[in-house]
Amino acid sequence: MSWPVFDWGAERVVLTGGAGFVGRVLHRKLSERGCRRIAVPRIEDCDLRDPGNVRRLLSETGPTMVIHLAAVVGGIGANRANPGTFFHDNAVMGLHLIEEARKAKVRKFVQVGTICAYPKLTPVPFRESDLWNGYPEETNAPYGLAKKMLLVQLQSYRAQWGFNGIYLLPVNLYGPGDNFDLESSHVIPAMIRKMVDARRAKAPSVTLWGTGSASREFLYVDDAAEAIALAAERYNEADPVNLGSGEEITIHDLAELVRSLAGYEGELVWDATKPDGQPRRNLDVRRARERFGFTATTGFRDGLARTLAWYCSSLPDA
Repeated sequence: MSWPVFDWGAERVVLTGGAGFVGRVLHRKLSERGCRRIAVPRIEDCDLRDPGNVRRLLSETGPTMVIHLAAVVGGIGANRANPGTFFHDNAVMGLHLIEEARKAKVRKFVQVGTICAYPKLTPVPFRESDLWNGYPEETNAPYGLAKKMLLVQLQSYRAQWGFNGIYLLPVNLYGPGDNFDLESSHVIPAMIRKMVDARRAKAPSVTLWGTGSASREFLYVDDAAEAIALAAERYNEADPVNLGSGEEITIHDLAELVRSLAGYEGELVWDATKPDGQPRRNLDVRRARERFGFTATTGFRDGLARTLAWYCSSLPDA
């Protein structure tokens, strides 16, 4: 399918979270496409939880497009420890941005949601039509529901005011530049750090959360940024869209793959007292391919190796 040419040079973009994990890659991709006016608000200067700050940001930058990536995120442990914070902060940032963008007559709003919005027992592969067929997995429900409400807001605003807001559902992301803090990281960076550190310390074992039986799908950060850019260029509909690779792996098999790539020869110990999270995650990715031409191109083993290499190179004595 041929797509209309999109002139990024004519756009003024506010990219929240533009200094973060996905945001840095997306900023580069937009710049490479010819976008020269990209404003990246930083929390120390513009706390998006304050509607006054949001109004001032949009007044000063005059955007034609807002891409909302900023979020308070973390793995299962961080979600369990901070459910109120994860719900409140993610909800109010989006609510204020969407409302003020509507008032400022921003032409397009791109909301990046979360796979955590899906019901706990969604049939595999997850189809966008299943989004409302149950309650999310309990450990990350507050975060998932906060983000899910922004889909409702965008669809409501489209119906009442013709506001062009789109909603994307990325699966678990990974890649160079990820968060490797064990208190707040997701599964891949946590595993990489644990196994690299254990190899360097010659530790006999590494303890991992859960049973290893749950499955996940992962999307490399460069692929995720490309998907967001393509959707910003080409997609203008109310329906939410999954962003993923379409490939599923159990946490047990993931751990074995990370162990092999990291060169760690110790024992893997599974702590079944810790939660597995959602039993399975695997997306139907046809809508993204059909509506705006996105297909992931990074093989999982290759992306994992790049992520591991980046972490090792970031160590003080690398």
